[in-house]
Amino acid sequence: MNKKRSIVIILTLSLLVHFLYFGLPNQVVFDEVWYGRHVNDYINGTFHFDGHPPLGRMTVAGFAKIFNYKPSSGFLNIGEKFPDKQYMILRFLPSLAGALLPVVIFLIMQELGISLLASLAGSLMIVFDNALLVQSRFLLMDAFLLLYGFTSLLFYFRYRNRGGKLNLLLTGTFAGLAFSVKWVGLSYVGLPVVLEGLGLLGQVKNGGLFSINWRKFLFTFTALVAIPLAIYFCIITAYSSLLYKSGTGDAFMSPGYQKTLQGNQYQGRQDIETPNVFEKFYELNVRMYQVNQTLTATHSYSSRWYTWPFMIRPVYYWLSTSDSSPTEQKIYLLGNPVIWWGSTIAIAYALLFAVKSLWQKVRNLRSSLPTAAKTTCILLTGYFLNLLPYIGIKRIMFLYHYLAALIFAVIIFTYLVDRTKNRRKILITVIAAAIVLFIYFAPLSYGLPLEAGSFTNRMWLTSWQ
Repeated sequence: MNKKRSIVIILTLSLLVHFLYFGLPNQVVFDEVWYGRHVNDYINGTFHFDGHPPLGRMTVAGFAKIFNYKPSSGFLNIGEKFPDKQYMILRFLPSLAGALLPVVIFLIMQELGISLLASLAGSLMIVFDNALLVQSRFLLMDAFLLLYGFTSLLFYFRYRNRGGKLNLLLTGTFAGLAFSVKWVGLSYVGLPVVLEGLGLLGQVKNGGLFSINWRKFLFTFTALVAIPLAIYFCIITAYSSLLYKSGTGDAFMSPGYQKTLQGNQYQGRQDIETPNVFEKFYELNVRMYQVNQTLTATHSYSSRWYTWPFMIRPVYYWLSTSDSSPTEQKIYLLGNPVIWWGSTIAIAYALLFAVKSLWQKVRNLRSSLPTAAKTTCILLTGYFLNLLPYIGIKRIMFLYHYLAALIFAVIIFTYLVDRTKNRRKILITVIAAAIVLFIYFAPLSYGLPLEAGSFTNRMWLTSWQ
């Protein structure tokens, strides 16, 4: 099997998994209540406020406008039935982004020197993870975040292996897009910045400041810092330009900002100063930060960051509102146990391996880290950059916040298994088990009918209920 054939297999299976039962259920699911309203606001030009950057919603709204989408649902409550098929337009791009993600992960693993078989197995673990599937089947934003973020890392690993200014520019570009979906997207540019910074420090240590190639430094700074910030600025500015009518988000903003909204009570007030584009950008970001810091809402399915690797608390997304059937239809954000728990074990082993290798280097038993230790340390850095930011967040959080770190954990698992003597048997066993469990938990991913006893059998932990 060659690389191209592997990509075809991955993409075919991923498209099948993501578009199977596409559109089911024809009701509002979980946070579609918010994102659906926001898309409608873009279509109508009415101002709303959200605690996240707007690129994901803007992308869906732009795509919907191409297909002449007309808001027909108010997205008022979970379980609200859609009056027509237009909602499928809104779910298409997140599903497509989720379907493309395993291909990107396959290419990343190839850049890391992982064998073709192991790269195929690792990407199939992404295909057949139930949580990743659920989070990309609906009008939710994380599929965009993951696709943009890991595409950024793909180009960065290509840059490390082959050089090329374009690869570094694309690293910053896709990191900027990820950052413009959610602030945690900064973690994707964080890994290249850390690695380039360590390289620079090593260069200064060996040759002093005069050894720095300042032209290369400025280009790297432009690619990894200036470009992502410029993209983010443009997206926020576009948001404030597209939503020009008074709407539900007015009360979050200052009278000066509200003055710029058509139909607002402050419009035309001469005693209120009109902010310029930079002042509006600053205010929007300050308000996003403040809102995220002051959220006090609670949720029965929320969880803390240290429980995520063990998949202690899944998230209930939807329950069928039909009373005519003896079966129940539910959608749970629940991961594939083989993949989640197996990758968590891999993280523990990788930490031990990395600490041992670093200790040997500190004790001068080795002049430099071996390649395996370096790669493991890089991947662990990526893992913790996508996990540690949540430690300081006080607002409610959910299992899906772990998905980026999960993907790093899967790559680490694949990398470690690829270095073992019996890698073929292990990989085939893991993938076979993952597929079996994916099918077993699929009714909870797709919202298929289940009798009460069958649902209970799938609740392996009491905390899952």
